[in-house]
Amino acid sequence: MCRNITPLRGLEPAATDAEIQAAALQYVRKVGSIAKPSPRTQAAIDRAVVAVAAATKELLDELPERQRPPATVPPLRRLAAR
Repeated sequence: MCRNITPLRGLEPAATDAEIQAAALQYVRKVGSIAKPSPRTQAAIDRAVVAVAAATKELLDELPERQRPPATVPPLRRLAAR
């Protein structure tokens, strides 16, 4: 698993759509080896992010609650805490 993708399961409050979208984008960029999309790759990346975000939301909705919260704070929450 990519060490840079923050676990979203078990957050209080639950992971937001923005956090799920950010994780999906991070995953797609990592798998596609694309740091910065070009006009030629943007459409494919956008479609993949939508699909991965939807699958992630479905997964998080179906998993049982965690016994302990994740050890790390998602990046979007780190920005808000400053």
